[in-house]
Amino acid sequence: MHLILFFLFAGLCLAGAINLLLQSHPINSALSLIVVMTSLAVLYLLLGAEFLAIAQIIVYAGAVMVLFTFVVMLLNAGREERTLGSHAAARIGFPAVVAILAVLATVILRAQGLGAVHLGEGLTNSHGSSNLVVLSQVLFHELLLPFEVTSVLILVAILGAVALARRDDEERTAEK
Repeated sequence: MHLILFFLFAGLCLAGAINLLLQSHPINSALSLIVVMTSLAVLYLLLGAEFLAIAQIIVYAGAVMVLFTFVVMLLNAGREERTLGSHAAARIGFPAVVAILAVLATVILRAQGLGAVHLGEGLTNSHGSSNLVVLSQVLFHELLLPFEVTSVLILVAILGAVALARRDDEERTAEK
């Protein structure tokens, strides 16, 4: 079941990345990047890295992509112009991709013990508790003050950005 889920979400991740490159509208590219980040979070979850998966969702697919989408919409960017690209990239790019794929194929074919790793191993520490439990105890007991100070700083930054955007909007309406 893990292998099927891995191939499903790895394919979804690759499809999202290819779609990201092929899109001409920035908002569609941002949505494709959200698909990639979410697929990566599921892959982290399959590897047993729960904290990394949740951090991937919260930080990248959540906060960073919302910020990126907000900036794209604020700039009101339209469609990008299509160009044929540079001639050097066309001459060097295709042979470079073939060489990289050949090296990767060689490494994979010569690798010993593929499939010997069992997913989900190593999730507990020497005390028998989960690494996520230990991480949360450190984060919310020993590092509680820096954690809360960081959240207050992020809140102040959001309020400052809203105030600056509002002031610029008021100035634009006053000029008209």
